[in-house]
Amino acid sequence: AVLVIFMGVYVGHHFYVRYQQAQIIKKEQNAKRLFIQAIAPEAQAMQSKYHVYASITMAQAILESDWGSSKMAADYHNLFGIKGEGTNSKVLSTKEYTNGKWVVIKGRFRVYDSWAESIKDHTQLMVKGTAYNEQNYQAVIDATNYQEAARALQKAGYATDPDYAAKLINVIKTYQLDRYDQ
Repeated sequence: AVLVIFMGVYVGHHFYVRYQQAQIIKKEQNAKRLFIQAIAPEAQAMQSKYHVYASITMAQAILESDWGSSKMAADYHNLFGIKGEGTNSKVLSTKEYTNGKWVVIKGRFRVYDSWAESIKDHTQLMVKGTAYNEQNYQAVIDATNYQEAARALQKAGYATDPDYAAKLINVIKTYQLDRYDQ
């Protein structure tokens, strides 16, 4: 009788743990869907106006902000880790890939009033380039598909991660973000 009770408790606990895991996964999937819904309209508007693929903008926002949950994204609406100076910036920590390894660095990052403002600024960075090269991201704008745009971003040095283009492409494929491209 004790063995039967023990087995019942064990099986019940096992099913309860599985149920909890399923609820966590469901909650994560819902959060990801809501994040995509939140950023898609502005990403599509910027694609219509400036030809920066919405899927690329969205995949970058996902990777750079961990689905909008990073401190930079949640507290300061900076989805892309765009650096900045002056009163509209904040010193924060981030990870960068340097000399073959990941390191934590501190830097000044722009602060925005909304994710939409962050997406607009990101698009302007693509359009206007950097202080040292106004044409730096022209190949991203000229790309004929998101894969080409992802490789152009990496070649232009947008991120320090050596696998950045592959990660962007994987996120786009996994979440079918190319359906947002016009």
